[in-house]
Amino acid sequence: MVIRTEGLSYSFGSQQVVKSLSLQVPQGSIYGFLGPNGAGKTTTIKMLLNLLKTGEGSIFVFDKELQTNRIAILKEIGSLIEQPAIYAHMSGRENLLNRAMLLGVNDARVDEMLALVKLSNAAHKKTGQYSLGMKQRLGIALALLSDPKLLILDEPTNGLDPNGIIEIRELLVRLTREHDKTVFISSHLLAEIERMATHVGIINHGEMLFQGSIDDLQAISQPLVYIETDNTVDAANLLTRNGYEVADVNNDSLTVPFTSKKQMGVINGLLNQNGVTVFAINKQQKDLENLFLSITKSN
Repeated sequence: MVIRTEGLSYSFGSQQVVKSLSLQVPQGSIYGFLGPNGAGKTTTIKMLLNLLKTGEGSIFVFDKELQTNRIAILKEIGSLIEQPAIYAHMSGRENLLNRAMLLGVNDARVDEMLALVKLSNAAHKKTGQYSLGMKQRLGIALALLSDPKLLILDEPTNGLDPNGIIEIRELLVRLTREHDKTVFISSHLLAEIERMATHVGIINHGEMLFQGSIDDLQAISQPLVYIETDNTVDAANLLTRNGYEVADVNNDSLTVPFTSKKQMGVINGLLNQNGVTVFAINKQQKDLENLFLSITKSN
């Protein structure tokens, strides 16, 4: 495990915001640290980076205890907390050169990072003119300058448009597959994390509700086929006779468990061939709030 915590807790005064948290982040993974705003994600990250002193419990990074090996561990971690610290009056390359000088990193590394995050063409542009997505990618380049083994990112897609979110997602996947990095990323966007994460931990009110692989999570968060028809009773009876498990039947819609896109096509054809008009058919995934309810009930 690249990150392992035992009984990790933290309180602001009398308010406990992290409660006996046990993280397990495998090497080479993209670990999605999920929870609604205020769940304790940023506080946990600040403890992992030694920006907050651990209240109770212990933190191990690269199998070393953080407090007694702080400098050696932090040299191997790159981080981006909320928004990158960049100088708007400087170009992207100048920002990287400035950081490289502070870190004692060779200037050649700057151009490598610009290419990695696909900012070579904007290297000499003032960062004040960068889009949000470009700024976030530059922030990740800054975090990667020292070639860390572990990248810790706190809500890196906050405020980004769909293109910006896709850019960050593709970059993080590339980092783990091609550059042997481990990525720990916090977010409240379940759907986005599911597209790139290999492992997830879900917290609420500072407590871990679920931890495991993305396959384990998807088994809990069973996707559904949502169907709107002109006659839900006939549609439900027809689907049941053909071996489908029908749930949530109401006046104008019903759902069945999703297995594949091909299954949706077969269902659509079956209904149409038997005189049932389909107004809409699509895949639906539980949102984070409903997933929390499912996990809480199952525990």
